[in-house]
Amino acid sequence: MNFFGLIGYPLTHSFSRRYFSDKFERERIKESSYDLYEMATLDPLPELLKKPGLIGLNVTIPFKKTVLPFLDELDDASAQRIGAVNTIKVYADGSTKGFNTDYYGFKQSLTEWFDRHGEQPATFKALILGNGGAAKAVQVALQDVGIEYKLVSRQAGSDFLRYEELTEQIMQEHLLIVNTTPLGTFPNIEGCPSVPYQWVTKRHYLYDLVYNPAETVFLQHGKASGAHIQNGLKMLELQAEKAWDIWNSEEDVWAN
Repeated sequence: MNFFGLIGYPLTHSFSRRYFSDKFERERIKESSYDLYEMATLDPLPELLKKPGLIGLNVTIPFKKTVLPFLDELDDASAQRIGAVNTIKVYADGSTKGFNTDYYGFKQSLTEWFDRHGEQPATFKALILGNGGAAKAVQVALQDVGIEYKLVSRQAGSDFLRYEELTEQIMQEHLLIVNTTPLGTFPNIEGCPSVPYQWVTKRHYLYDLVYNPAETVFLQHGKASGAHIQNGLKMLELQAEKAWDIWNSEEDVWAN
């Protein structure tokens, strides 16, 4: 039996379990199981990594950065650059390697989205809302497609803009706004980042990494202003398939 799974806390609603369970059934993949391993801390992780038949794990909030010391190796092309992991591969000898498929999922879905609208990514500037593990992947992806960005956070810091500092000029100069925070996620669907939505226009592109609900309050604000909107479902599907490729490849295949 081959085992896969997701670690994080809380795991009240899991895209990954449903996605892979459907994949196993649809593609007639036998002797495979995808389970949830909810843990408030990473203390149980070393024992879990010894589980017979464990092939790989996905990693979600709040462990994408804190999981790094538990791994034997980090993929240079993704996890090492980003400083965050969302996919772990367990080898036959018990060694582990961390990857970041969030990077691939976001980059691919963003470029496909822009292509559909005839836009060139390098002509945009972006605001990244949040500074967690997902934000790290978004930063590197934007760098690789040539988009300048500023980070926006509730925290004070030389590297961040605070939401209160988002002026009309800043909003008009940064036409791509990416929400990497969990605000608005089911069941707390009323939440949204404190962006001055009155300055969002039809020229803006609002991308929310949240996928449930399909249209968050953040995206609703953008839609009301005529902006282009996209949720995180396509990103999740792409990153899940990339994780599956990594788990099932004899070599560490990474397609940028």
